This record gives sequence, structure tokens and C-alpha cells, in this order.
Amino acid sequence: MTTSPPRDAERGAPRLADIAAQAEVSEATASRVLNGKAGVAAATRRRVLAALDVLGYERPVRLKRRSAGLVGLVIPELTNPIFPAFAQVVEQVLAGHGYTPMLCTQMPGGATEDELVEQLEERGVSGIVFLSGLHADASADHGRYLELAGRGVPFVLINGHNAHIPVSCVSADDRAAVRMAVRHLVDLGHERIGLAIGPTRYVPSRRKAEGFAAALHEYVGLTQGEAEPFVRRTLFTVEGGAAAAGALLDHGCTAVVCGSDMMALGAVRAARERGLTVPGDVSVVGFDDSPLIAFTDPPLTTVRQPVQAMASAAVGALLEEINGNPVQRTEFVFQPELVVRGSTAQVRPKG
Repeated sequence: MTTSPPRDAERGAPRLADIAAQAEVSEATASRVLNGKAGVAAATRRRVLAALDVLGYERPVRLKRRSAGLVGLVIPELTNPIFPAFAQVVEQVLAGHGYTPMLCTQMPGGATEDELVEQLEERGVSGIVFLSGLHADASADHGRYLELAGRGVPFVLINGHNAHIPVSCVSADDRAAVRMAVRHLVDLGHERIGLAIGPTRYVPSRRKAEGFAAALHEYVGLTQGEAEPFVRRTLFTVEGGAAAAGALLDHGCTAVVCGSDMMALGAVRAARERGLTVPGDVSVVGFDDSPLIAFTDPPLTTVRQPVQAMASAAVGALLEEINGNPVQRTEFVFQPELVVRGSTAQVRPKG
């Protein structure tokens, strides 16, 4: 299947055969789409339009549909690759339904979440998707979301359920994620296992810590009090992961479970700075399965968030709200998946 623009793409003249091949449809079907004819499934129509985009053709004027409305996407940052991954899926699903996404990114010294929401409302957005925002911070004032709902702005939340905010929330099962990681490490012979996560005030961090304590009790026999010294809370960054992992290694841990892939890369760095090898001396497990993580050195064992399913579900719930068909305003929990790669191995025998 070709993915490079045909030679006449510069002249702006789409070649039907190329477009049909790229979209994996018949030339007759491609022709119907390009001529704005009815009788083509929506998914097939989107494939043909995507083929035009990939091949570098400009869409014919008759195919340039008017936006169904603007939808805001508020995310914490772009430096952690899991957030752009979520944003890409959210934007793709929105575009597939005719909505124009507006990406709003917070950054140190930049606009706050409240300021971004105000700007989105000024632009008359149809709805907002919040990803790992203030809703995930138990110390934040969640009255802002109640006020937003009171103003009639539909919105959904991703990762960070709060029972006091009456909207749909999509989350990964953080407790199950850590349980999978600990079980994997115990099966490899590890007993002194540490957890590097973010501050307690964040809902995902709190849930991961709960899952960690439960897993150590079940698989290693430690009480919750005995498990606590094996938890280090820091920032969700490479530097934060390195600091937490360093403390856990000093505590005698042979394996570290991390709250994000970025933290896991920091844990690998901390081990190497101590002259240790990963996974020979220390096993490391991440969380997210961000893009390119499979190509780190070593390839990172991690717990994958089902980004495609979660983002699609969040957008689906939001569009139902926008269309006046409210879905159940509760938390929808998605199961993660352990992806075993090269950063975990059998514990090295003592002596």
C-alpha cells in the first residue's frame, strides 16, 4: 500500500487509483466519496478522506464540511508523551464526528486551568475534555466543576475520578496496574519491591499506593505498615523517578514499580549511577506504555493504559451529553495490560 504522494500531487489533481489503493476501497467507492454522493458508510468515507490527506491532496471544496462545533481539550503538559498520545486520539475521534478540537496545554507560568476554561467558554465551545486536571487533585477546590456544569457546559474527565463531580469519568484501573507489576516481579523472585509514585493528593497516586500495599500483603505477606517504607512519593518526571528510585535502592530494593514511564526512565538512570545494571541488578516497571518506550535501553517493561479505548469512550460520553442524551454520570474503569520487555528479569541470587 503506497504512502508517498503521487508525482502529480503537486498539480493538485487526485489520481483515483492511488486514493482507492491508499483507502483500501474500490475506485467506484472512492469516486462516490470524492463526488459527494450518498450510499457510502461513514467509516469508509473517513478512510477515503484520510487517504487524500496522507497522499498530500487538498480536499475538493464540496468535501470541506462545516464544523459541528468546537470542543476543548485541557491537558497538563506535552513533555510526557502519554498526554500527546491521549490528545491525538481525542482529536481524531472528535474530527471523525465533525467537531473541531481546541488543545489547551498548561505550563509553568502560563495560563491556569480556570483561565483556559474561561477562554474556551468565550469561544463558545460545545464541550470540554479534562485530562489529568485539577479534578485529579484531592486538595483542589472542585467547586469549579460544579459551577461549570451549572453554566450548562458539557464536560468529561479522564483519569482522576471524584465522586462529588457529577459527570462521566474514564480511568485506568491503577490498583490493578500495580498489582500486575508486583505479581510479575514476585514471579521473578523479587521480594524487596519499591513503588515510586507522585504526591498523595493525586487520585491515581493514591490508588496505586493502595494497590501496592494490597499486592505486597497478598504476594509477600507484608502488612500495610510494613509496606509503607517501600513507597516513595515525588514528581512524575525523570528526575523525580531517579530521586525516588535512589532512595528505594538505598533501602535494599531489587525492583522498582513506577507511576509513569518517565519516572521509570529516571529509575534506570539512578541504578546506572550506582554502577548497577538493569535488569541484571535491578528490575524496573513503568506505567503508561508511552510511544517509543519499547525502544529505550533496555526496552521498558510497563503497564499499558488502553489509551485508544479510554479516549474514545470519553469523547463518546461527551458527544452524548452535547446531543442531549446524558450517559451514566459515574466512573468507567478500563483494565490495563502488562507489557513485558527487557527491564525486568529474575532476581540475582545473593552471594
